[in-house]
Amino acid sequence: MSEPPGATVSLPETPTADQPSQALTAQRVLPLRRPGRWIVTAVVLVLAAQFVHGLVSNPFYQWDRFGYWFLRPTILDGLLITLEVTAYSAVLGLIGGIVLALARLSKSPVLRAVSWTYVWAFRSIPLIVVLIFLYNFSALYKTLSVGVPFGPAFFAFDESKLATDMVIAVVGLSLHEAAYAAEVVRGGILSVDQGQHEAAGALGLPKAYQFRKIVFPQALRSIVPNYVNQLIGLVKGTSLVFYVSLLDLFGAAQTMGSTYPGDIVPLLLVVTVWYLIVTSVVSVIQFYVERYYARGATRGLPPTPLQKLRTGLTDLRARIRKEAAV
Repeated sequence: MSEPPGATVSLPETPTADQPSQALTAQRVLPLRRPGRWIVTAVVLVLAAQFVHGLVSNPFYQWDRFGYWFLRPTILDGLLITLEVTAYSAVLGLIGGIVLALARLSKSPVLRAVSWTYVWAFRSIPLIVVLIFLYNFSALYKTLSVGVPFGPAFFAFDESKLATDMVIAVVGLSLHEAAYAAEVVRGGILSVDQGQHEAAGALGLPKAYQFRKIVFPQALRSIVPNYVNQLIGLVKGTSLVFYVSLLDLFGAAQTMGSTYPGDIVPLLLVVTVWYLIVTSVVSVIQFYVERYYARGATRGLPPTPLQKLRTGLTDLRARIRKEAAV
């Protein structure tokens, strides 16, 4: 049918990229259904709830006795010994590991052979064997002396008086830890790009300065997470010093358990919770140390747990408002 002259013809509006049609605007993108994920999540939540319910409702755990023992002076004294042994052994083990790693990377075949032999030996011998051997070291060498090699001694001292239980524990753990720390440090040094070594050498910097200011700070990004794993293992490894008559956290619980046999389970729970607390603190320190040494290596620093929480709450509020507005 033809329109009369002068009439205005209205054509349907064609949606453009700048002005989408109302039909397209009203459409919502539905998320992909994932029933398997929801089923697995429900199963995990049910199992976790059953586990927590069993911990709370089972009278065998004796939570009242757990509360009694948790802050007892005997347990706290053992915890203090555990922290002291861990701190001394971690520092000495790391220093020894750095020395062994540098010896392993040196051009001297003698230093490389000695370092490799040390690492091979102490990684092969169980820690408990090292501790017991050191505990009976006075049977092999009753006195120790300092003097000219294969010559006269300037002075000597009784080994049994010098080697206290604390000294034996620290020395044994440090010797054992140094073998593992050496490989961690060596791997971190090797992870530094070779161009960094060449650039430092082209500037004419001394070798010691290159290592302290250029190589080692970059290697720490690889060393820190691996060595913290060793440190957490060291915290748990201190439980073996009980066998050399040093009453650490585990040793104090064992002693109290022999005196109060009915409280063995709550005492073991006390030890477990304290180890969880200590290792959690170490993990938090690890996060901030890694974040510090990540400066300049990443575009942005990883967010802290508090920043993650704030971001999550902000995203949750935005999602709720979006759902309410639809």
